[in-house]
Amino acid sequence: MSVTLFDLKSQYRNMENEISEALRDVLAAGEYILGPRVQMLEEQVAGYCGVKFGVGVASGTDALFLSLVACGIGRGDEVITTPYTFFATAGAISRTGATPVFADIDPLTYNIDPEKIEARITDRTKAIIPVHIFGQMADMEAILDISRKYNLIVIEDACQAMGSEYIGKKSGSIGITGCFSFFPTKNLGCYGDGGMVVTGDEKIASKIRSLRAQGSSKKFIHDKVGYNSRLDEVQATVLLIKLKYLEEWLNKRIALAGLYFKLLKGAVITPYVAPGIRHTYHVYVIRTSQRESIKAYLEKNGVSCGLYYPLPLHLQAAYRSLGYGKGDLPEAEKASKELLAIPLYPELEPSEIKRIASLIREGITKK
Repeated sequence: MSVTLFDLKSQYRNMENEISEALRDVLAAGEYILGPRVQMLEEQVAGYCGVKFGVGVASGTDALFLSLVACGIGRGDEVITTPYTFFATAGAISRTGATPVFADIDPLTYNIDPEKIEARITDRTKAIIPVHIFGQMADMEAILDISRKYNLIVIEDACQAMGSEYIGKKSGSIGITGCFSFFPTKNLGCYGDGGMVVTGDEKIASKIRSLRAQGSSKKFIHDKVGYNSRLDEVQATVLLIKLKYLEEWLNKRIALAGLYFKLLKGAVITPYVAPGIRHTYHVYVIRTSQRESIKAYLEKNGVSCGLYYPLPLHLQAAYRSLGYGKGDLPEAEKASKELLAIPLYPELEPSEIKRIASLIREGITKK
C-alpha cells in the first residue's frame, strides 16, 4: 500500500460535484480576471484572518514582492529573513533590488530566531520577513519589539501557515502585511498558482491593487509602472469552496499530528509547538540523525517523504556573492541535514499514520 506525501486527488473526489458545478457557472459567466469571485474571496480571507483588506495576486511569491514594493523597499536596502525556507522568500527581496540578510533559526521551531536578528541590523536594514515555517508562527512579539526599537517594517511570510495562530491572532494579521500562497499543496490551495496579501493598512492595500494591475487604478490610466499579477476567477471559485472546509481540515491535521506524536515518541524528534501557538502542520517534519536510512526504508515500503530544505539559502549558488560560508548559520545547516517530511493531510487515515510510524521505528532498528 503506497502513501503519497500529499494527496490532492482524494481531496478533489470529496468535493468534485460542488467544484464542477461552480466552475461551469464561472465559464458561462465569461468573467475570468479580477471578477466578483475574486472580490468575494478577498473579503472572506481578510475576515478569516481578522484584518480589513485582502488583495488577490498571482502567487505567494508575488504577494511578498508586491508587499515589499508597496512598503518602499528597493535598491540599497537590506531585509532580514531566515535562511531556512523556500527560495521565494529571499528571491522576492532580491527582485526589488534589496539584499536579503540571513539570521539563523531557532533549533526547536525552525523559525527565525529573534535573538539572532538584532546583530544583523545595519543602517540599511528596512524590514524583517519572518517565515511561519511548516505551519507554526514565528515569535512575533519578540520580532515586533525589535522592529519598534529600530523602526523596521515587518512582513509576514505566512505562505505555509493559513489558519495558524499566535496568542489568539491569525497568521497574516500581525505584520504590516501577511502573504499567502494558494499553491495546490498549501493548507488552502487552488488548482494552479495564486496568492493573497492581507493587511489592515488601506494605503498599502490600495498600492498593491494598483501594482498588481500594471500600476493602474483606472483602466488605461497608469500612475506608476506596475506588474501583471492578478488572481483569476477560476482559482477564486475553487478557493471559495475550499475555504468553507478549511477549519475542518486544519482540525484533522492537528488530530493526525497528535497521533504521530504519540506513536513516534522516543524514536525521533517530533515537532516542538511553542506556547500560545496553533500549529497547523502544513508539513509534518521529524528530526533524526538517521534521516537517509529512514527515508530509504519508507520509500522502499511505498511511503513518500520529502526533504525540507536540503540546502539553506545562504549556501545556495544564487547567493554566493553575499559571502556566507559553511558554519555561518549552524542551526539552519544542521536542520537541513536532519529534517524529514512525512505524509500528513486531512484525508490520511489513522491506520496509515500507524503504519508509517511503525515503518519509521523499523527503519531505525534496521540501521
